[in-house]
Amino acid sequence: MAKIQKIKGFVDLFPEEAAKFTYMENTARDTFTRYGFGELRTPVLEKTELFQKSIGEDTDVVGKEMFTFPDRKNRSLTMRPEATAGVVRAFIESKTHQPGKVSKFFTFGPMFRYERPQKGRQRQFHQINAEIFGAPEAQADAELILMLRTFLNSLGLTKLVIELNSLGCHECRPGYRQALIDYYKSKDKENFCEDCQRRMETNPLRVLDCKVPSCKELVTDAPIITDHLCEECETHFTDVKTILDGAGIEYELNPRLVRGLDYYVRTCFEVASYDIGSQTAVAGGGRYDGLIKNLGGADCSATGFACGMERLALLLEQLEAEKPDFYLAVVDGDAANAAMLFAQQLRDKGLKGDVSYAGGSMKSRMRAANKSGAKVCLIMGGDELTNDTVTVKDMVGDREQETISRALYLASL
Repeated sequence: MAKIQKIKGFVDLFPEEAAKFTYMENTARDTFTRYGFGELRTPVLEKTELFQKSIGEDTDVVGKEMFTFPDRKNRSLTMRPEATAGVVRAFIESKTHQPGKVSKFFTFGPMFRYERPQKGRQRQFHQINAEIFGAPEAQADAELILMLRTFLNSLGLTKLVIELNSLGCHECRPGYRQALIDYYKSKDKENFCEDCQRRMETNPLRVLDCKVPSCKELVTDAPIITDHLCEECETHFTDVKTILDGAGIEYELNPRLVRGLDYYVRTCFEVASYDIGSQTAVAGGGRYDGLIKNLGGADCSATGFACGMERLALLLEQLEAEKPDFYLAVVDGDAANAAMLFAQQLRDKGLKGDVSYAGGSMKSRMRAANKSGAKVCLIMGGDELTNDTVTVKDMVGDREQETISRALYLASL
């Protein structure tokens, strides 16, 4: 019978790698709650129209990358390709928003996109997200960037580059959009890649983000959006920069920086590392004030970011696994049941450790104890079973051993 193998682009995370993800989640939870954020968990499966309306039907995500299928009632469902749309849907559906109220959420979880698997990105990948609803002020954008920097520093990541831009608003961006279209028309369309030829009319800002070398060269002299900002957007962007400057945050202004999803306005940012190959972005986000209203909610401001956990994991050094407190070695099969019960008493005391299920030679059991990295090896054989004792061998210091009453050992913990 042929072996059943995992799906291409979906990976198994064994304890050594899973420890990195747990570490990132715990660090994020600790950091974000200090900034007043609460955890929200949303489904991985949503109605397809949610992403069509939020991300945009002309984006690569909706047009090429979503895992979409009909359910038993022929309703179109999609495995979430990103988290923000689902968070917004939950926010609207909960009917908890009140004018003037600010809501802060963070989420963890898997996302799904059908694209070519590569280093740091699989078809099932994981994100950490943070969102602020109800705060139109530039201070909210700046706080998100400060929190993101704090989180990444807490992971031990300091060699990072923050890129910052403003995408304007629905008032000033149409003029910039037309300026881009006029610029593209001055070039030979055939010199652009096939995707960019399509984007020129449907999503001209996305041409600026194309990674094809010929397209990057063609947009070198394209108009920049910061030259087209209205007064309100200019003030908003200046306030964000002023706060970051005051906090001593180094950043680079990148007028070519755009986001791949249609709902972004004003502030956008990315955090990049150049230590993991060509895919450098490890986090990114920005403001998306019109999304909540577009999905049927109130006219409520919003801003947020997402971190790609696979890419962050590539930057984390090997985490040293926490050493177990004990390894309980059974050297006489008759003592196996008593050893298991004694191990449970140790765990009830808060200790972590393993126990062999059956008897074995002292040599093999000590080899297993050494391999486990346990601080002490507890030995139980026939004599220990008869006398209600346990032999305790130090595994990290002088490696001496003594035999004592099991009750006395428990009382000493």
